[in-house]
Amino acid sequence: MDWDPILETGNKRIDSQHKMLIGIYNDLVAALRSGKGGDEITKSVEFLASYVYMHFMTEEALQVITEYPDYPRHKTLHDEFKQAIADFVDRLNKEGPTDEFVASFTRAVDRWLINHVKGEDFRMAAFVKATGSG
Repeated sequence: MDWDPILETGNKRIDSQHKMLIGIYNDLVAALRSGKGGDEITKSVEFLASYVYMHFMTEEALQVITEYPDYPRHKTLHDEFKQAIADFVDRLNKEGPTDEFVASFTRAVDRWLINHVKGEDFRMAAFVKATGSG
């Protein structure tokens, strides 16, 4: 997945973290597709998960500070994705980086990144910007 200016929310901190997420994700996909060892893949997936958690904390703090009205729903979406990532980590630990794991993991994360950033995060960033905090 390439960074595309269409993904920019206009919030420098959020956009910077989104770019980093895509970079980490691309490195992980390359490792998965190249058949790297299971330990390296597991570390990469766990690093992606920890970065996702940190990013969500940043977004959620910004939403609380600005009293974003859709915060509860946005947080629920974050919580659901964190659980999905945790489930993938568990699955990876049990199955290893099988072709089926790689396909389902990349499909889920691709869909999340595009849909969430272009939809939820755009709305949130527009609200934050309107408050003068972005």
